[in-house]
Amino acid sequence: MAGDVKIPARMTAVAISQPGGPLVLKPEKRMVPEPGKGEILIRVRAAGVSRPDVMQRKGAYPPPPGASDLPGLEVAGEVAALGAGARRWRVGDAVCALAPGGGYAEFCKVPEAQALPVPAGFTMTEAAALPETFFTVWHNVFERGALKPGETLLVHGGTSGIGTTAIQLAKAFGATVIVTAGGEEKCEACRKLGADLAINYRELDFVEQVKSFTDGKGADVILDMVGGDYVGRNYSAAAVEGRIVQIATQAGAVASADFSKLMVKRLVHTGSTLRPRSLEFKGAVAAALEAQVWPLLATRRIEPLLDMIFPLKEAWRAHERMEEGQHIGKIVLDVA
Repeated sequence: MAGDVKIPARMTAVAISQPGGPLVLKPEKRMVPEPGKGEILIRVRAAGVSRPDVMQRKGAYPPPPGASDLPGLEVAGEVAALGAGARRWRVGDAVCALAPGGGYAEFCKVPEAQALPVPAGFTMTEAAALPETFFTVWHNVFERGALKPGETLLVHGGTSGIGTTAIQLAKAFGATVIVTAGGEEKCEACRKLGADLAINYRELDFVEQVKSFTDGKGADVILDMVGGDYVGRNYSAAAVEGRIVQIATQAGAVASADFSKLMVKRLVHTGSTLRPRSLEFKGAVAAALEAQVWPLLATRRIEPLLDMIFPLKEAWRAHERMEEGQHIGKIVLDVA
């Protein structure tokens, strides 16, 4: 390994002992990974917790070929070593990065193009809350969904890490934002972040609320992680020429949907997953974020909303917190 940082042979990591509930997450000793060609090794100080981590723990989201079997898709820390051909970063640089896996550990290797500088003034726990959510929102809302200034974005799950990020980014780029959330406390948190309308889906029909708020037009872009019967309802809530972007199906497969609305309104229903995408794709998203979003973070015009921070060895508690569904913002592991 290149560099002048003393790197131990072994590290503490949290592994999935078997598919199951949060308690299957167990601390263990692992060999420190060696960065390969074009990779950097990060001394992890904090790791973000995301819904794909929970799915992987349950056995429903296996890592792609060649990726670590450890959970964890976003980390922040210092560059500890450089793999062959890695030239952008220097040992000691403070970075946050989108990882292919392996984030729940003291060291994690990532492709150097998927790392970004820790914004000035950000703590490592704040920086670890950035990569997975910002990569996801930027690509799905602004690239795939093509949200433009003056348009209306509807976000389901407004207080999730994805939701809180989407609210701030969409507002920063001149959109009107409507969110759904489960309860008045969550709705108020969304309003504080800038949401123009927060709908308590436990009490109100979001289709009716969106139509009323937009004077019958509907939402231009809808970011949905629910699926299920929300698919058909999204078609009703969408504007003519609207774009619906599916990033998860937490409510399961679609039972039925009226595709005539898809045709009559000329809707686009698309979707994506981030983890299996190519290194080139992820590098391009990182470059776009650094150019267009990182300046907003540097001035704190936008910032991650942190829910709770847990020690690495208590990752199971972080997963319990996520599955309870009461979190507002990002859940992070303190690794330092």
